[in-house]
Amino acid sequence: MNLHEYQGKSILKSYGVAIQEGIVADTAAEAVEAAKKLNEQTGTEWFVVKAQIHAGGRGKGVVTETGSHGVVLAKGLDKVEGCAAGILGGHLVTAQTNEKGKKVNKVLIAQDVYYPGESEPDEFYMSVLLNRESGKNIIMYSTEGGMDIETVAEETPHLIFKEEIDPRAGIQGFQCRKIAFNLGLSGQAFKQMSKFVKSLYEAYVGCDASMFEINPVLKTSDNKIIAVDSKVSLDENALYRHPDYAEMRDKTEEDPMDVEAGEAGLNFVNLDGNIGCMVNGAGLAMATMDIIKFSGGEPANFLDVGGTADAERVEKAFNLILKDPAVEGILVNIFGGIVRCDRVANGIVQAYKSIGNVPVPIIVRLQGTNAVEAKKVIDESGLNVHSAITLQEAADKVKEIVS
Repeated sequence: MNLHEYQGKSILKSYGVAIQEGIVADTAAEAVEAAKKLNEQTGTEWFVVKAQIHAGGRGKGVVTETGSHGVVLAKGLDKVEGCAAGILGGHLVTAQTNEKGKKVNKVLIAQDVYYPGESEPDEFYMSVLLNRESGKNIIMYSTEGGMDIETVAEETPHLIFKEEIDPRAGIQGFQCRKIAFNLGLSGQAFKQMSKFVKSLYEAYVGCDASMFEINPVLKTSDNKIIAVDSKVSLDENALYRHPDYAEMRDKTEEDPMDVEAGEAGLNFVNLDGNIGCMVNGAGLAMATMDIIKFSGGEPANFLDVGGTADAERVEKAFNLILKDPAVEGILVNIFGGIVRCDRVANGIVQAYKSIGNVPVPIIVRLQGTNAVEAKKVIDESGLNVHSAITLQEAADKVKEIVS
């Protein structure tokens, strides 16, 4: 589950990580009030207005309706309202969004930590994630903060450092000091960075995150180390341990089809193909997608209905697939182990009738318990549903659709 910058920063702060303070606002008027409050709390007179969407590259991104960037500096309280108005309600297009961009519903009004009139501060990159090959957590960091880390990796790979941490032992003091040393720090900044790294790692572990990324980590001219940004992804499988974090979910930032599938208890991933898939089991889903590709089509989705493929569940699955206008046909491939094939077949027929006008052909392959009875149900339904027994038969029918 992805979080907004302001949410990620709130978690970091709760673990003792120094952050760029800010207050979130939904309207331009609220943005002004947030700036006033921030001025009272921090003394800042300049404010950074930041679009809150689940995408990187906001500073370089452009709001299509106004031409404003997604991150702008308001040089005074009187500039905040205009800056916020130029972002809120618009669609921000970045390198990580599609051409339509993402609608901005919130902005973060943050203190300007780049002290006006002083020399450029140092910016670093830092992230914490799991190295799946070694089974250890890894801190990746670089002196080249503020840039796309992919560009740094491609053009100057020697400037990216990695520190692996055994999750059983946790991060050690010498590792924190090693990171601060590799970043070229000394004195008070060295001590502050060592503390920063330790707290960041504890936040990553403590909230069951799959990734924490801060770009940039800022060293101010008075040697403070501050998280200026945050990109956080939490492990959804662990959210039962963190109900307060689960409430941070912003469904408006997610694909509506993914949200609908989740609420229906379906495992669904939307793809770019023309043949919809409905299966039970992840392995069978992968095999079904291969069948479609070998037959000349492209899978339009990954959809696992699980072991309870009753009429209601099948209907929800069909409705989800049919929302994609690119779908030219649907391949249902169910193995009846726990669930009986004839029950699935009846569910398909009932769902088809309930939906009414299904504009595309449906191919149904049911194997396992009561497969013969299931085929009879499909064949005698009188609907635009075609039964198949073998994978080859299913593949041939897919070819007919895409030819």
